Amino acid sequence: MTDTELQMLVEQISSEFFAKPFRHQARFNSRLRTTGGRYLLRSHDIELNPKHLQEHGVEELIAIIKHELCHYHLHIEKRGYRHADRDFQLLLRHVGGSRYCQQVGSGRTTLPYRYELVCKECGMSYKRKRKMNPSRYRCGRCKGKLLLRELTM
Repeated sequence: MTDTELQMLVEQISSEFFAKPFRHQARFNSRLRTTGGRYLLRSHDIELNPKHLQEHGVEELIAIIKHELCHYHLHIEKRGYRHADRDFQLLLRHVGGSRYCQQVGSGRTTLPYRYELVCKECGMSYKRKRKMNPSRYRCGRCKGKLLLRELTM
């Protein structure tokens, strides 16, 4: 789907579900990572994550568009456009938009534990992803000195 097709889809959804025109710009932004879309307060434009369309289909994209259009129309009308505002929640429920979008991709990749701090006194083990200076810390159980070990994979 191109940006012009997206613009036409947003205008159609706006007139069909909100009975109001969408007079600003709608576009894809591939730099969005953790969100399905965003409404820009200053320019009144809407940016959408193209990965949601690729991974979850048009229905998910339409739900995200409805969500962003709720922000758009309420902000222009100077009503409560934030997530916590009652106006926003009622309008979102009325048009059938989604409150949260589905996760895209595999999410954030978690690093395996690479280091282990071991107490010299009681043997308590603390696993860490990042290297740290053991002389700056003490054991939380017995206040003993810590020894840093690198874990093998």
